[in-house]
Amino acid sequence: MLKCSLGKLAVRRSFSVLSSLKVAGTTGKSSQDDVKYEPLSEAQEAYLDRAIRVDQAGELGANYIYAGQYFVLANKYPHLKPVLQHMWDQEIHHHETFNNLQTRNRVRPSLITPLWKLGAFVMGAGTAMISPQAAMACTEAVETVIGGHYNEQLRCLTNQYELNKSDKTLGTPEELKELTNTIRQFRDDELEHLDTAIQHDSKKAVPYMLLTEGIKGICKVAIWTAERI
Repeated sequence: MLKCSLGKLAVRRSFSVLSSLKVAGTTGKSSQDDVKYEPLSEAQEAYLDRAIRVDQAGELGANYIYAGQYFVLANKYPHLKPVLQHMWDQEIHHHETFNNLQTRNRVRPSLITPLWKLGAFVMGAGTAMISPQAAMACTEAVETVIGGHYNEQLRCLTNQYELNKSDKTLGTPEELKELTNTIRQFRDDELEHLDTAIQHDSKKAVPYMLLTEGIKGICKVAIWTAERI
């Protein structure tokens, strides 16, 4: 899990993660166009870099999990086809959003992206081949971890990114507000998927505890790895 720990590096420098804040003192979008923000610390920059990298990898994985589930279940269980399609479409949107953020801000992608694709598709298709309930248990487990992961990021972005402005007040640049709002919306989407999985009998999967706890563990390891590699 991406932890919010920003206290160790205090040196200030220009912000290199969100493109419109690269130069120290870049103007934020506010009612006073001449108000400038202080640059971020190295720790703040590094956190944002890791956050975008791990979120892009995570949404890539979710995209392929739903692709695997849809491939196995959509034709065999027609009543699940629109449910799976809706969740998959949202994950595609999440993935594309973080792809754009990653490219625009020159954030290094995870070096083992092919592994995320293969592993996620196998997880989605494999649980779907066990049963529809097992596929929903997979969704429940994944979205539980991702929801908690996004909540941790939201706490950090809310509490650690108020910057000094040239008018002697504190504020958050518009680009950071937009990133926070994006993560909040995606968190809500993931929790909607969690509720959908429970409504579609995830807890009737056999073996429920083995599936959900095992998948939660895999997701936590994947998050830790994607942050660093």
